[in-house]
Amino acid sequence: MGLSLVQSRALRGLEAARVTVEVHLANGLPSFTLVGLADVEVKEARERVRCAIQNAGLQFPHNQRITVNLAPADLPKDSGRLDLPIALGILAASGQIDGSRLADYEFAGELSLTGALQPVRGALAMALALHSTTAVPKLVLPPGNAEEAALVPGSQVYRARHLLDVVRQFVPPGSTAAAQDDTEPVPDDGWCRVEAVLHTPHRTGPDMADVKGQAGAKRALEIAAAGGHSLLMVGPPGSGKSMLAQRFAGLLPPMSCEEALQSAAISSLRGRFAIENWGQRPTCSPHHSASAVALVGGGSPPRPGEVSLAHHGVLFLDEMPEFQRTALEALREPLETGAITISRAAQRCEFPARFQLVGAMNPCPCGYLGSASHRCRCTPDQIRRYQSKLSGPLMDRIDLHVDVPQVPHSDLLGAQLGESSTSIRQRCVAARQRAMDRQGSSNMALQGQAIDQHALLAADALQFLHMAAARLGWSARGTHRTLKVARTIADLAGSQHTQIGHVAEAMQYRRTVSP
Repeated sequence: MGLSLVQSRALRGLEAARVTVEVHLANGLPSFTLVGLADVEVKEARERVRCAIQNAGLQFPHNQRITVNLAPADLPKDSGRLDLPIALGILAASGQIDGSRLADYEFAGELSLTGALQPVRGALAMALALHSTTAVPKLVLPPGNAEEAALVPGSQVYRARHLLDVVRQFVPPGSTAAAQDDTEPVPDDGWCRVEAVLHTPHRTGPDMADVKGQAGAKRALEIAAAGGHSLLMVGPPGSGKSMLAQRFAGLLPPMSCEEALQSAAISSLRGRFAIENWGQRPTCSPHHSASAVALVGGGSPPRPGEVSLAHHGVLFLDEMPEFQRTALEALREPLETGAITISRAAQRCEFPARFQLVGAMNPCPCGYLGSASHRCRCTPDQIRRYQSKLSGPLMDRIDLHVDVPQVPHSDLLGAQLGESSTSIRQRCVAARQRAMDRQGSSNMALQGQAIDQHALLAADALQFLHMAAARLGWSARGTHRTLKVARTIADLAGSQHTQIGHVAEAMQYRRTVSP
């Protein structure tokens, strides 16, 4: 009869709750019982663990009653990340490894039938959870996951390729298993400490110099990048809306280490993280057939959606009126708060979602309303229904509305290359830095009294804004968002105070579409 304890983690949103794998071996009818609110994937670990231990040349206790408890019992557990700790718990309870030395480690990894370790989701979230504790234990992960978790500063991460690589570190000295291991060849890189190797991210995306004409749209993109504002582009097909949006991420300031960790942790939850993308702002562009759950997240257990995968990056919605109404309305909360809360009967999870929305749409169903080269055949009622697919509350949360007209063929074929993304980004970074020095956040993040405190409106600009808001019927949200856009324009101009000219330019970017 034996008892062992092995530590691991279970994911609950971005949180990685600690899980204690308790393994008890007792005499009785041979069985393998797994308890502790385990999902189907975890229950299937019994067969994977049994075959992995046998194929690794270790002894599986067939003639004993095996009970595995995943504590706490009320925490849901999913995926195959608990395969490795369950296998180690069985080996420790049966005396094949030293269970007392496992206390300083936490383990995660899926086992193949041969005993090889397979990557799992959320390794970076696990490392971040360990980083927040006072005593940082050592983390043992499969290849790929270990390099990912090592990005967290101060983490102690070890990579193991096979179950035997882990077992060799905890075999009791002088045991029969230790003597057998000494006769077997040991791979040099089977078990090793992993150190983070970070390279300066290289911006390899498309350049804004490729876009000819569209000076007004480029100016709006520059303002959006400098202040963190959302943007909607309206224009006929082929005018360059998608081309502009694909180059928007190249105008944004570089990510800080904290922002890069948050973005990478969310990508890790969905298994999308790659080391070569470290420090690059994500751009998510879901198809217009995406559901509300795909956009904001959901499921059981809850998983992050596109708005969270675009955290500290760009969410590009092409052909916005073609999205489901429920999907678009679900964007209202994260646009305002920068987070999304997913509540289910079993659990409640909160994911960060501070993204920059870049939307594109045609002005009418045929797309040629106001075009000089094509005649629009849509009726006024069709145009109204099409534009009303974007509700007033959603439009009110979009800071910049800009027209993107067709570029004449003479300008398109004969014009020289435009300004590069590098030069535009330099102005955006300088403006963003002025805002950070003044208020500690981007202009878009200003809330409540901070808007009045840091807007620094000139007297004539304040009077002009009051008059415009009254005549145009802006809501309080629309007025504040216009004021924050004006503050960003002032930062781009290097002005300490927001002048009437900055407010007048900000007014031009409100509501080109009337839903």
